[in-house]
Amino acid sequence: MNVTVEKKPRLTTSAMIASIAAEGQRVKAAPFGHALVELAKERPDLVGMSADLSKYTDLHIFAQAHPERFYQMGMAEQLLLAAAGGMAKTGLMPFATSYAVFATRRAYDFIHQVICEEDLNVKICAALPGLTTGYGPSHQATEDIAMMRGIPGLTIVDPCDALDIEQAVPAIAAHQGPVYMRLLRGNVPLVLDEYDYQFELGKAKRLRDGKDVLIIASGIMTMRALETSDALAKDQVEVAVLHVPTIKPLDETTILQEASKSGRLVIVAENHSVIGGLGEAVASLLLRSSVTPAFRQIALPDAFLDAGALPTLHDRYGISTSVMASKIKSWL
Repeated sequence: MNVTVEKKPRLTTSAMIASIAAEGQRVKAAPFGHALVELAKERPDLVGMSADLSKYTDLHIFAQAHPERFYQMGMAEQLLLAAAGGMAKTGLMPFATSYAVFATRRAYDFIHQVICEEDLNVKICAALPGLTTGYGPSHQATEDIAMMRGIPGLTIVDPCDALDIEQAVPAIAAHQGPVYMRLLRGNVPLVLDEYDYQFELGKAKRLRDGKDVLIIASGIMTMRALETSDALAKDQVEVAVLHVPTIKPLDETTILQEASKSGRLVIVAENHSVIGGLGEAVASLLLRSSVTPAFRQIALPDAFLDAGALPTLHDRYGISTSVMASKIKSWL
C-alpha cells in the first residue's frame, strides 16, 4: 500500500532569528531606534552606545540620525558598560545596547560596581531576552531578570510590544538612575494600542477583566496572555490579564488588589526561567501579604534550552498560546 506523507515546510535559519510576530500580525519596525531618535531632539545629553551590535538592536537608526552622538565600542561589553558609567559621570545619559546574554553575563560586575553602586544614569537596553532566539543557551537570556533583580537600585523593565517600547524609552530617560530594559527588535508586534494603554514606570495595568483566571504577565507573555484569553473565551472561561512592564520596583498595590479577588486561579506568565523572575517575585509578595489564591507559573524551565525554530521551541517549553490554553484548562 502506498502511503503519502504530507511534507511540512522546513523551518529555516531565518525562523530562528526573525521577528516573534505571527504571520499577519500588525507590527512596527524598529520602535526602539525610532523612539531614541525622537527623544534625542529634546535630550541633548542622550548618547547611544553599542558593542558591535547596533544593527541587531535597532540602534543603527539612531546612529544614522546622530552619528556624532553614537559610540561603537567593539565586541567588548565590559568596556561598553564601564565607558557608559564614565559618560554618565560627565552628565551624559548613555543608552547602552547589546544582546541580553552579553550585557548581563559578561558585564555583570561592571553593571553592579561601576553603574549601580554609584547610581549612575545609564540605560541598558538588551535585545533577545528569554526565548526570543533559537540559537541555543549562548544567546538565550533566560536568567537575566534573576541576575538583575538582585542589584540594589536597578529598575527593570520588560515591555510587551512596539507601543510599550515607544512609551518606555522617554519614561526611563525621565527616571534618574540606572535601568535595565529588555528589548524587542526588528518588526515588533503591536497589540496594546487596542487597550487605551499608557506605559507608566513602576505601574501594572489591567488590560482585561475576568472571573475565572487572572494572568499576571510581562514582556511578550502579555501578548500570549491576551491570545490565551481569546482562546479560552470559546470555552466560556473568563481570563483577566494584568500587564506588569516594570519588574522592579514591582507594583505591589495593583498586584495584591487583583490577586485578592476571590475565586480566581492566579497565574504568572513570563518569558524567563521559572527561577528568580516575575513569578517568584509575585509569589513572595502574595505570601508576605497573606494573600493565598490558587497559584501557578508559566515560565521557561530551569534548564539549558535547545536550539531550533522559535515556534517549535515555544511549544516545547510551554510559552505558546496553544500550550498555555491547554495548561490552564487542565488546571481548572
